[in-house]
Amino acid sequence: MPALVPDVEVVGDPVRRLPHLVTFSCLYVDGETLLHELDRAGFSVSSGSSCTSSTLTPSHVLKAMGVLSEGNVRISLPLGTEAAEVERFLDVLPGAVAGVREKLGAPVAAEARAEGASLVVDALGKRCPLPVIELAKVIGDVPVGGTVTVLADDEAARLDIPAWCQMREHEYVGERPADRGSAYVVRRLS
Repeated sequence: MPALVPDVEVVGDPVRRLPHLVTFSCLYVDGETLLHELDRAGFSVSSGSSCTSSTLTPSHVLKAMGVLSEGNVRISLPLGTEAAEVERFLDVLPGAVAGVREKLGAPVAAEARAEGASLVVDALGKRCPLPVIELAKVIGDVPVGGTVTVLADDEAARLDIPAWCQMREHEYVGERPADRGSAYVVRRLS
């Protein structure tokens, strides 16, 4: 999947895993919207981890694994699934992800202001995955070693910003309380 769709990470051990289950995280994607797109194409998949599939709370399993809490897809292949059906899914997936990303890319970019070698991104009032999308839009605007502070009041940012940093190889400096929500500090490493 990572070869077909940019910014996708397969979750879990690449070898020691059940052969009929796969979970992957898509950066800059709302999981529910992606599920609807895949459903329209005839695929019934899930989001999050199976232990929290009936709730709207972020998965504690995915949090413990250090992966995104939003934009996850979990596929369970029933016995007898044909290879052609897997190939059809892999043909549909890139377009579905691109379509969702395009929809989410349309919102007005978060207000940002430069402060020396740092940048502050105001993502207050924006729901996941928008704080991460706004972070990704501006990380290249600070020099290597500089920081981006994301102001966010969506609880999912607490999980998703550190996971994004790990995936994109930037340093997650930490979180501190802000006047409204929290301030998440990220240091650009490359």
